[in-house]
Amino acid sequence: MNKAERAAIVFKILEKNYPKTPVPLRHTNNYTLLIAVLLSAQCTDERVNQITPKLFTLADNPKDMSKQTPETIYEIIKPCGLGPQKSKAIIELSCMLQNLYDGKVPKDIKALEKLPGVGHKTASVVISQGFGQPAFPVDTHIHRLAQRWGLTKGKNVKETEEDLKKLFPEESWNKLHLQIIFWGREFCPARQCYGLECEICKATYPKRSRPFSHKKP
Repeated sequence: MNKAERAAIVFKILEKNYPKTPVPLRHTNNYTLLIAVLLSAQCTDERVNQITPKLFTLADNPKDMSKQTPETIYEIIKPCGLGPQKSKAIIELSCMLQNLYDGKVPKDIKALEKLPGVGHKTASVVISQGFGQPAFPVDTHIHRLAQRWGLTKGKNVKETEEDLKKLFPEESWNKLHLQIIFWGREFCPARQCYGLECEICKATYPKRSRPFSHKKP
């Protein structure tokens, strides 16, 4: 079975199980989406969703957020982890948005990547979920699953992203990256499936008999 054949299997199973893909991070506009995605680094979406209502009551736009102190923001977001860095980044990017973009989130991925605390993955999520532009955000979660399913031999998330974009049609990227995340959480977690248990792992590698060994991103 080649990559294209495995990709077709993956696509079919994911479409069957997740015909709809609601955005997991709660937000009211592209700015609050950006902040929520930033907070989700090394933190679960569930915890972010518990924290952001209080944060966005304090400020849900760059102008109001830029007036806050790092200490005030930190007290709210510290359960998300990396609080000092995230607090500083939130204020700095809010100031940049206010000064350079009239308080609006740019829909250019390169411009987003220049904002403090915003890497390629975060920018890709905002572009895809906020603006509906084709993007394929790949984090370590998706990277591991793509390896298990034989869709990539990428040594890092960048290489995996490139491989996945080649395998799947552009119009499927925004939905597919969420479908993969949902599947991994529900059926193929890192410390349970090991490439042996879930329907996709069995379908893509029916003869696999040993736990799959991932390449670290």
